[in-house]
Amino acid sequence: MEYAENILGTIGNTPLVKINKLTEGIDALVLAKYETFNPGNSVKDRMAVKMIEDAEAAGLLKPGGTIIEGTSGNTGMGLALAAIVKGYRMVCVMADKQSKEKIDILRAVGSEVVVCPTNVAPDDPQSYYSTSKRLAEETPNSWYVNQYDNLSNTKAHYESTGPEIWRQTDGKVTHFVVGVGTGGTISGVGKYLKEQNPNVKVWGVDTYGSVFKKYHETGEFDENEIYPYVTEGIGEDILPKNVDFSIIDGFTKVTDKDAAIYTQRLAKEEGMFLGNSAGAAIKGLLQLKEHFKKDDVVVILFHDHGSRYVGKMFNDDWMRKMGYIE
Repeated sequence: MEYAENILGTIGNTPLVKINKLTEGIDALVLAKYETFNPGNSVKDRMAVKMIEDAEAAGLLKPGGTIIEGTSGNTGMGLALAAIVKGYRMVCVMADKQSKEKIDILRAVGSEVVVCPTNVAPDDPQSYYSTSKRLAEETPNSWYVNQYDNLSNTKAHYESTGPEIWRQTDGKVTHFVVGVGTGGTISGVGKYLKEQNPNVKVWGVDTYGSVFKKYHETGEFDENEIYPYVTEGIGEDILPKNVDFSIIDGFTKVTDKDAAIYTQRLAKEEGMFLGNSAGAAIKGLLQLKEHFKKDDVVVILFHDHGSRYVGKMFNDDWMRKMGYIE
């Protein structure tokens, strides 16, 4: 009989799917690493379980404890599933720009959700970074995950996602393209792929309002780059320890409008019902097309599922209100 011991046993080994219509102007083979097949419908399931297992091994997370994390939703979901299986209490701290669906889904799987304002500095006491740290200090027998600086995040992708991509492409992958938020996916996958073949190019997709692209190109952390943006799950107003800039060959920035429009296009033209960062990623890939040659194999990673964005990018009233469609 074939079965998993629990839901965590179904994480990983997600398929690679060829993109056909949206990449018609590109000679290379473009394959999507389709992470919504994870049980929590996102790539974050991988690192959520890894961070918990490493914290248990280090004695940081004890039986009956409380897991506390600031999340844009997907890491919270992965942590929540692991918390259910392993018997922990889960508290998710979120910014109010995140979709209502993400908040509702986390509550549906038994998490407590604390919502904080988006439009404040990271060190503001009201920010979701500060609030999650404070709750961890105030809550007995708790563990603050800190996915931004917890290097088990990168390690999860070095140990699972990277080797899967290498195996599934038979070692023929030439480029890896992915949206960058905490940095764990790009750094872990990128490190593994470059160890197998140093010629593999690793491209990050960033958003306007985020500091990554300029910092990578100039080494300057420019606070003037920072302003609120709509795109969820990528970009940062901090420099997480999980972003290893030495592994990244370059960044391209995608506007909120393009990310939203291409999220819809993936659904309507490829049958790929995906999240907002997937729209940003495919538009970023199209912006990079002069880097791809005929025999290249380009792998793009799609983080999460469209069900998280039904009230936003998949709602034409919302799209019109934002000025993204006529």
